[in-house]
Amino acid sequence: MIVIVTMLFAVIMTLPCHNDSNWCVRGVKRCAEGFIDFCQINYNTKSDAYPFFCDLRFSFFLRALGCPFMAVNWEQHMTLTLQSSAFTGGGEIPRKYTCEAQNISPPLSWQGAPEGTRSLVLIVDDPDAPDPNAPKMTWVHWLVYNIPPETTALIEGAGADSLPVGALQGVNDWKKAAYGGPCPPIGRHRYFHKLYALDTVLMLSNNPTKSELEKAFKGHVIAQTELIGTYEKSK
Repeated sequence: MIVIVTMLFAVIMTLPCHNDSNWCVRGVKRCAEGFIDFCQINYNTKSDAYPFFCDLRFSFFLRALGCPFMAVNWEQHMTLTLQSSAFTGGGEIPRKYTCEAQNISPPLSWQGAPEGTRSLVLIVDDPDAPDPNAPKMTWVHWLVYNIPPETTALIEGAGADSLPVGALQGVNDWKKAAYGGPCPPIGRHRYFHKLYALDTVLMLSNNPTKSELEKAFKGHVIAQTELIGTYEKSK
């Protein structure tokens, strides 16, 4: 039953392929993600019970539906991922990148932006302000938008003079169009580095806020990922 439902979903998602190739690409990738998630959650790939459809070799099926350009090997399916050479996911952000030291942005890199990506957005915020035991707001540390789709990294200390050509910054909660590092008043806070792949380039007035940015890209996100770091001030 699951196989039949999933294949019907794939048919529905790929029907508009003849008219809108980008729509087709997004639809097929979402379908692939569903296959992968189902198989990883429910089956061990080395088990005898591993079902045939989890091999995800359906490029012949997609070509028959009008997507000849989708001759892909699903085992090479890419998901948008974000990482930093300065800290690991869930790990502590080095003091260098905080208000207690140089207060510069950490190096960030990513891969797996889907076809159809026209720009990327980075939002760095802290949902634990002011006290992680009694959070009252999300404090915005950095906003970068209209990052060119071919970009795969932001260097350490990225700012107005060193961002990729075309990328712009929004206003953080210090009312500055710049990076502001971790500066928790109490306790250990989490810092979410959120990357969004969009199917559009944003047309915004100078120095938008986070809410203005999110409103502008609503309905245009085709992939997203996040990297979380933590920090607590020295005692």
